[in-house]
Amino acid sequence: MSIGQISLPKGVGPHAEKLFDAITQASTAADLNRAGGKAEGFVLGLESTKAIKSQVAESLYVAFDDAASQRASELA
Repeated sequence: MSIGQISLPKGVGPHAEKLFDAITQASTAADLNRAGGKAEGFVLGLESTKAIKSQVAESLYVAFDDAASQRASELA
């Protein structure tokens, strides 16, 4: 799943895309862990402030996690 397929509030999409790109373009495992942590914190912040619904948050978590898993296998 890509970030573009998720319905996000105005202004949130570009930040989510930037985090997604950081995950998919990580050059080391440390960079990947850092990018993944930032993405998780971003979603948690949006969810905590009720800027997004829990279903949207779950979609973001899955998209970021899938991207991180894919990148980790590429780096291995």
